[in-house]
Amino acid sequence: MRIGVAKEIKSDEYRVALTPAGARELAQHGHDVIVETMAGEGSAFADSDYERAGARIVTVDDVWAQSDLLLKVKEPIEPEYARLREGLVLFTYLHIAADEPLTRALVDSGITAVAYETVETDDRRLPLLAPMSEIAGRLASQAGAHFLEKPLGGRGLLLSGVPGVAPGRVLVLGGGIVGYNAAIIALGLGAQVTILERSIDRMRHLDEILSGRVSLVMSSTLQIESSVSDADVVIGAVLVPGAVAPKLITRDMLGVMKQGAVIVDVAIDQGGCVETARPTTHSDPVYSVEGIIHYCVANMPGGVPITSTKALTNATLPYVEEIAEHGLAEAVARDRALARGVNVLHGKVTYEAVAEAHDLEYTPLEAVLPPAPV
Repeated sequence: MRIGVAKEIKSDEYRVALTPAGARELAQHGHDVIVETMAGEGSAFADSDYERAGARIVTVDDVWAQSDLLLKVKEPIEPEYARLREGLVLFTYLHIAADEPLTRALVDSGITAVAYETVETDDRRLPLLAPMSEIAGRLASQAGAHFLEKPLGGRGLLLSGVPGVAPGRVLVLGGGIVGYNAAIIALGLGAQVTILERSIDRMRHLDEILSGRVSLVMSSTLQIESSVSDADVVIGAVLVPGAVAPKLITRDMLGVMKQGAVIVDVAIDQGGCVETARPTTHSDPVYSVEGIIHYCVANMPGGVPITSTKALTNATLPYVEEIAEHGLAEAVARDRALARGVNVLHGKVTYEAVAEAHDLEYTPLEAVLPPAPV
């Protein structure tokens, strides 16, 4: 199979979808790997690194036109819509439940769109989202601590405190991978940490692995309203796989928060869990609403691309190899987790939460792609 790696053109996106080490693995299995020129530059991988690994360096036109399977990190943006085409399998983070124009562009093009974030195992794990969730969670606490500084618009509080001065309070909404990793870093910074979670079993697990160092409280609207008033940093870490994030913090709740407190909405690429959230970039990461600092960077791991690119390739490469070795039809027949990643196929929306988000017809994958013999 001819596997292409496109250069990311989204603002402040420095990751690349495949490392030279990953390219080497694919090339050794007989696949033709083509990489857009300078695609890896932001992650400290030169074109020559890919060439030594057995890949070919090509133009942007060639990588989109010649690939059978195209690897990206972020969803196509409007200048790339015209490059979408029937016969191409696109494998990337899509988050299309929060992006109707892209959803319609994918449907209209006839492309096959497979989303990293909805590849889901039978035990509800999200293996391709997990590494970026780990990174985003850790960055969330760093960002919260940074933007608490007074010159940056924050309260002027050191999260750790000092002897004789109490530490700051961090509230984490959601105890999944993002929330857990946010809590780890916040604890490391010396903050007092509270996690609001809906699953008692998950809270028991977090209590065990965090050695009782965080407060674990059942989440509800009333509890959120009460907890945000005490928090210096609020981290939105909720996820409904493939669907629009629920709005847990309303505009009215901002009125009870401390002036200069910081909200970090990690769910912003799924529409955000804060009513007043809107996507921002690494170049212009924050804005203020009613005196509350909002950090809503939609590609947080893109700020640490060397770490992120390596972690992403570690997770995605086995699935890329499956598709490359067997073709999409047989690969999804062999692997139900990968099948759940198919969001759009032959002009049909095959992921129910996406169809619901945009009031489009949902077509089960097996109705569009009959099971292949394995």
